[in-house]
Amino acid sequence: MEQRKEQQNLEFTMDNVEKALHQLYYDPNIENKNLAQKWLMQAQVSPQAWHFSWQLLNGGKVPEIQYFGASALHIKISRYWGDIPAEQYESLKTQLFAQISAFASGSKIVLTRLCVALASLALNMMPDTWPHAVPDMVRVFQTADGQADGGARCLALLELLTVLPEEFQTSRLPLYRKGQVRGCLSQECACVFPLLRQLLQQSDSPGFVKQKVLKCFSSWAQLMIPLTECEELTLAAFSALRDPELFDSAVEALVNTISQPDAQRYVHTLLKLIPQALSLQDQLRQAVQNGDIETSHGICRIIIALGENHSRALLDQVDHWQSFLALVNMIMFCTGIPGHYPVNETTSSLTLTFWYTLQDEILSFEAEKKEVYLQVYRPVYFQLVDVLLQKAQFPADDEYATWSSDEKEQFRIYRVDISDTLMYVYEMLGAELLSNLYDKLGRLLTTSEHPTSWQHTEALLYGFQSIAETIDVNYSDVVPGLIGLIPRISINNVQLADTVMFTIGALAEWLADHPVMISKVLPLVLHALGNPELSVSSVSTLKKICRECKYDLLPYAANIVAVSQDVLMKQIHKTSQCMWLMQALGFLLSALQVEEILTNLHSLITPYIQQLEKLADETPNPSNKLAIIHILGLLSNLFTTLDISHHDDDHEAVEVKKLPVVQGPNPVVLVLQQVFQLIRKVLSTWLNDAQVVEAVCAIFEKSVKTLLDDFAPMVPQLCEMLGQMYSTIPQASAIDLTRQMVHIFAHEPAHFPPIKALFLLVTSLTLNLFHQGIISLKFPEPPTVRATCGFFTEFLPRCSELAPVGQVVHDDGKILLQATLEGIGGQASRNHMEHFADILFSLNKHCFSYLAVWLKELMQQDGFPSPRLTQAQKDNFAQHILRERVNKRRVKDMVKEFTLLCRGLHGTEYTADY
Repeated sequence: MEQRKEQQNLEFTMDNVEKALHQLYYDPNIENKNLAQKWLMQAQVSPQAWHFSWQLLNGGKVPEIQYFGASALHIKISRYWGDIPAEQYESLKTQLFAQISAFASGSKIVLTRLCVALASLALNMMPDTWPHAVPDMVRVFQTADGQADGGARCLALLELLTVLPEEFQTSRLPLYRKGQVRGCLSQECACVFPLLRQLLQQSDSPGFVKQKVLKCFSSWAQLMIPLTECEELTLAAFSALRDPELFDSAVEALVNTISQPDAQRYVHTLLKLIPQALSLQDQLRQAVQNGDIETSHGICRIIIALGENHSRALLDQVDHWQSFLALVNMIMFCTGIPGHYPVNETTSSLTLTFWYTLQDEILSFEAEKKEVYLQVYRPVYFQLVDVLLQKAQFPADDEYATWSSDEKEQFRIYRVDISDTLMYVYEMLGAELLSNLYDKLGRLLTTSEHPTSWQHTEALLYGFQSIAETIDVNYSDVVPGLIGLIPRISINNVQLADTVMFTIGALAEWLADHPVMISKVLPLVLHALGNPELSVSSVSTLKKICRECKYDLLPYAANIVAVSQDVLMKQIHKTSQCMWLMQALGFLLSALQVEEILTNLHSLITPYIQQLEKLADETPNPSNKLAIIHILGLLSNLFTTLDISHHDDDHEAVEVKKLPVVQGPNPVVLVLQQVFQLIRKVLSTWLNDAQVVEAVCAIFEKSVKTLLDDFAPMVPQLCEMLGQMYSTIPQASAIDLTRQMVHIFAHEPAHFPPIKALFLLVTSLTLNLFHQGIISLKFPEPPTVRATCGFFTEFLPRCSELAPVGQVVHDDGKILLQATLEGIGGQASRNHMEHFADILFSLNKHCFSYLAVWLKELMQQDGFPSPRLTQAQKDNFAQHILRERVNKRRVKDMVKEFTLLCRGLHGTEYTADY
């Protein structure tokens, strides 16, 4: 603590800065490092920085210290420009030029930082005070000064010209100035580009200079300079691709130049670039052949930049359709680049967005032009489907076994991207695409001469599934054939089995319209349920079938329930899949007669009820808690979908099949009434465990949501139980369930007494918990703090309407204000300041007279809400807050400023966030 105070009081001198930097870099104690860093940030923005920065740059000091001096200069110029008197501009400029010359042959990191500082100075002075900044820079560094040789001066100039546009992109210039300066810089390319061209084309220019030239061009290209101005340098950059030393820099320069949004206006220049791109084909093929991933990736980025950004402009040039088609075929080569993503290649994924873009442009043309381009590009897109399905194939089993889990996950995501692309391509190719896939699959499965690898079959099915998942295939004439082919697939592999399952799931809606085909695929799904490796695919597919085809599953219901019970008892599946399985059974049972529902429910639930009875008698411990939560979860998921009133069936096709609704108690209600006492018994043991209470509440919440009015017989019992639960230990899940009950039943006169009693009880108990709400403001978890602030901003406006609320605010509002100010003062994360500002605004708007008194009292306490504040700063904040009762945004800005003062961060780098 003492050290902290000493450090805070240190003068910002060169010696102290050097000591602090030494501490930052070499002190092993992390707390000392942090103290040094905090102090150095304050030093950088202090007025003394103008003095010690130049001293730190003196020769003989280590680069880390010199770098800090250069950084401090940059911060002062870029962020505190308004503090610099106009008469000092020239001397500042002269000093920076001198320092850059001095460091031209010195430390690279210090040179770059000094160049950034001079760039910032130039941007702040352009165009009025320093109209010819760029020509002046060129002139200064082309003049011999004896401090550095010509090569070093040339590199220093290139560094300065490179960072100038970069500094512009990140500068904090006001919007109108940004436009002014951008225009000024764009004109200066007339001075910069000839110099860059000369250096690039000079045969005696060393490779590292040419590399720097390309980086400089890349930086300027992002200033939206007309492509015509960049044309010669762009062509030179294409030539540079043949030099391995310049390849990476040339790629960046070309991608940045071609990707400018404005570039599409210069079609004449774009048409000159296509032959340049096509001339890279041999280099691309050679790179792929030699396994040179960097080169193939770089060339692909260039042709993608050309195709993706300018497909519209280039398609519009109908006379040049063949050269654009050649470019498209080159991109196709990149899509189909050999190897498995992401292990042997990473290039193909770059191309996927291009295929979306090209298709969108073709389909957006007027009818005649569209027809012409469809004739040209439909065959290309059929080829694309083949290429994508080839790329989606799994590698050989032994190779796949060597992949890391990260590589497998990247491949999974890549296949999802391919799936999305195929779904999109369907829009262009239509039903013919499905026929194409079906023919290929049929040939694979019926040809016996060449044994097929499972990977081929899986990829074709995956293509089918990708389309069927989102496109309505109900009218497709190939789906019956596909359903007929599926049982013929020899499933000897997990990935193939998974895709078969997902394909059947994707066709669930089609099966509902063609129930005669259910018998072909349901046995496969039920068989797969017993395999833990197929857990996700088999359970999700059964759930889809039970949801879509429930009125056609009567002949299979007993078998589905039996198999499901068996796998549940054997604990084959993880918790979430067990829950899905229960939802599937809920859908299935919804379509049966009430007697059958009850019979099935009895056999399904009885083992769990018996288990729960046993668990309820045991002394609480972590393992039986998990078992209880699991059983309660199974019940709530079953009741989520078991709906005999058919609330979910809103499409007319089902109306025909709907069974007459039987009058009488709902089966779910009957079951709940039977297990109600058991659930109460479980609750009495576990009432202080939020997770168990949540699981109990979930059963009733899901049931209420599904059954709506049918839940009525349970209302009195549940209201009574909820009241007792909340009175003993208030928990969030009980409030959520109360809200649900009030929403659904408060308007029914018959239910009004129990609902009213519950509502009054929960409200009065919650008002008594006001202090607990204030404590929640001090929690470290962001969602808790956000929710608490949200509660108070909803609560405070009611203080004038409702007497009990008014009383609570009168008694405890000052404590709320104190907690809010403590949070702003530094106890809470700065990310929460908007929410704390909402409380202040709400207090000001609805409790003004109280707030004025409380603020005055609290702000007179020493060191509150932060020891860093003066009384004047506190009074100023209080006055501003009390004055602002309309503009919430202003209050948020005030709080952000005030919290920085409280934390000693005002004017430091931390404020960059704002």
